Amino acid sequence: MANLKIIISGGGTGGHIFPAIAIANAIKKLRPDTEFLFVGAVGKMEMIKVPEAGFKIVGLPIMGLQRKLTLKNLKFPFMLLKSASMAKKIVKEFKPDLAVGVGGYASGPLLRAAKKANIPTLLQEQNSFAGLTNKILGKKADKICVAYDGMEQFFPKEKIILTGNPVRSEVIKLTGKKERAIEFFQLDRDKKTLLIVGGSLGAWSINEAVERAILQWKEANIQVIWQTGKLFHKRAQKACIGQESWLKVTEFIKRMDLAYACADLVVSRAGAIAVSELCLVKKPSIFVPLPSAAEDHQTKNATVLATLSAAHLIKDAEIRALLGDEVLKLINDEEELNRLSENISPLGYHDAADLIANEALKLIKN
Repeated sequence: MANLKIIISGGGTGGHIFPAIAIANAIKKLRPDTEFLFVGAVGKMEMIKVPEAGFKIVGLPIMGLQRKLTLKNLKFPFMLLKSASMAKKIVKEFKPDLAVGVGGYASGPLLRAAKKANIPTLLQEQNSFAGLTNKILGKKADKICVAYDGMEQFFPKEKIILTGNPVRSEVIKLTGKKERAIEFFQLDRDKKTLLIVGGSLGAWSINEAVERAILQWKEANIQVIWQTGKLFHKRAQKACIGQESWLKVTEFIKRMDLAYACADLVVSRAGAIAVSELCLVKKPSIFVPLPSAAEDHQTKNATVLATLSAAHLIKDAEIRALLGDEVLKLINDEEELNRLSENISPLGYHDAADLIANEALKLIKN
């Protein structure tokens, strides 16, 4: 049997990158002989995260159109043409058996080049509202793996398979880790723990809301793990001077499994992968959707859970004023915490990466 060759393209944020890596690892479990090539966008975080996960990646000079008038938009058609030419060359030289797109700028040129070369293509759409790139590619893709019901409004019904979102398996294995987590973050085992995560790039509004609530939370005797992202980190460090015993500030949490293991309540953006992870670890959560996300998909993701009484939702514009009080109200309400945990649990898909891997191999076989 010949070795398989698969291209996986897309990225831009952890919400695209981590599912891509999870899919590759799941395929590798089934077919260890598979050779992978990732294709991302130059300067984006996939160019670092993918090699860290042990896979080869090449970058396209692709960029998105800016929503406001800017000189950068003048470069867009030239970068698109250059990326299309490079994608065609990558496909011709690598000769993949399958191309997988996970959303993000790079997946457009690459999957179009693959289709023109008669290579089967599979899309993975993480959100409840499909991104523009995937909506365009979905018309010609062979299979589309989705995480939510009702995606027929974006894609041909006969191509859709409901799989859930693939997440990093090591992140959701929490059994027996709470004591280790308490030691890792140097926490007090007798206090309630709040986890703040603003996505892989941080969240300015959430960070400012935390900054305002510090003294309020200190008086209430809770402890906080605060992932700030790169841009807010220095400011957050200044804000927590003298509070280090109960307020743990970090730019990026590498051991999310331990962070989840000790959290009684989570405040998070509503990116698809964050939502999927929180469903699988059954954590009571307050979602703060990023309003500038494409097609406002984070609000749609969070609304699905809020409607099912599986999470609380605070609008980004209201977070600075409301977060402090809302956290204190919820973290001390054991009945509501238990209700949220019970309601969010059935919404997670434990075997999403394996389901997508099997669909990928079926396409190659066919």
